[in-house]
Amino acid sequence: MKSSLLSVWTAAIFLALYSQTVRGKDCVCELKNAQRPFPMKQLDSIHTAADRCNRSITSTQLTEVDVLMLGVQRRLDQLENSVSVLENEDDGDLYGAVSLRIIELELAEVQVLLGKLKNTIRSHKQLSEITATKLQNMTEGMQELEAFDRLQVVSKQRENRRLMKELAGCQHELQATPQPPTPQPHCPQGQLVNVNGPRIYSLTQHGTSYSYGAWGKDPKPAPGKEDMYWLVALTSSNVYANYVRHYSSLSTILVGVGPVDTTIASSNPTTNTIMGPNVVQYGDALYYGCYNSPSVCRFNISTRSVTNTPLPQNSGFNNKFPFGHLDATYIYTDLDFATDESGLWVVYTTPDNFGNVILSEVLEGSPPSLGRSWRTSLHKRTATNTFMACGVLYATRFQDKQTEEIFYSFDTETREERYDLKIHLKKMQTNIQSLNYNPRDRMLYAYSDSYIVSYDAVLCSCNR
Repeated sequence: MKSSLLSVWTAAIFLALYSQTVRGKDCVCELKNAQRPFPMKQLDSIHTAADRCNRSITSTQLTEVDVLMLGVQRRLDQLENSVSVLENEDDGDLYGAVSLRIIELELAEVQVLLGKLKNTIRSHKQLSEITATKLQNMTEGMQELEAFDRLQVVSKQRENRRLMKELAGCQHELQATPQPPTPQPHCPQGQLVNVNGPRIYSLTQHGTSYSYGAWGKDPKPAPGKEDMYWLVALTSSNVYANYVRHYSSLSTILVGVGPVDTTIASSNPTTNTIMGPNVVQYGDALYYGCYNSPSVCRFNISTRSVTNTPLPQNSGFNNKFPFGHLDATYIYTDLDFATDESGLWVVYTTPDNFGNVILSEVLEGSPPSLGRSWRTSLHKRTATNTFMACGVLYATRFQDKQTEEIFYSFDTETREERYDLKIHLKKMQTNIQSLNYNPRDRMLYAYSDSYIVSYDAVLCSCNR
């Protein structure tokens, strides 16, 4: 008996967590768990709440606002057309009354849609607030449950994900793992992968007087003008200019000496006046938005003659579809001209394309003419600038006062659109009023709050 008691006591001391009760010859051990039991009910509650959140937000709800906004926009376009019809009718009685009634009905439809839009936005706001509260509660609950993760599996997984994300970012920045090259038959240089610089940053001869303008080099210069630089500063209300200024070299434009002014129009504003900052020079001719007209103007620098060609009907002009960002718009940027390896382009939009960018070739000639056109899904007012390189349209947006981001591209050959480029330009001033690519030196020329700035464009014939 003593030996059995001794063995029991020895086992009890060895296990430390057991206590014994002896009843006759039977030995009963009771396990005392020092750990708290895992709260399965709390975990099940979090799973249930997450499942309800997933079911409460549907794809239909996510698109409701977009659908209503598109409906409002289309109704407003119809209303604008109806008002235009009413303005043009002058019978003095019947037709005017009919048109006015149509406008009243269309306005009522707009008000109904606006009411639905307001209610939907209010509903989404309430849903967002409720969901945010639930997510906060679930987050706090999961953080409490992490206390049961004695081996710290969850925290180590989280740390591993963070390290993997940082590693991927470093590889992207350093281009540590370039993809195998693929041929680009329409452009040997390939696609834009980075922008270095700025390389040049200087005030013009005008100082800070004129914050809107453009500058650069002719990609197709006349003989003897290969080293020449051109500059257009909007000298009237940041909207108009009536001459182009040429410098014989880079040093002369930086120092501001020896410019040659070529007058386009007698005054500002008047017929043939430059309207808007998005100007380019190509083939010894200046291309720009015609004064008070949705047209492409071509100024022959040698003969000092102006010819023009109209854009498609209802194309935006007179500050109807400018570039912009959340805080402001870049006034009178309805038309944006661009150059690249394949020639000359113009970017614009129309109401029937819902303000989305349209890209057209500009064919040389006197007068010029429009070639092929492409319609994109990029809304013009969401971009601050566009430019062309190797047959690809790129768009920028305002990120902050120090950074402009090239976020979008449209390939004219494949018609592929991308919104995920994330190529950054380091800014020296807050705004960039014009931006253009020159295929001869592969540089981007920017006019930024009275400063002229240039960047090196890095192109690569590899998949990004």
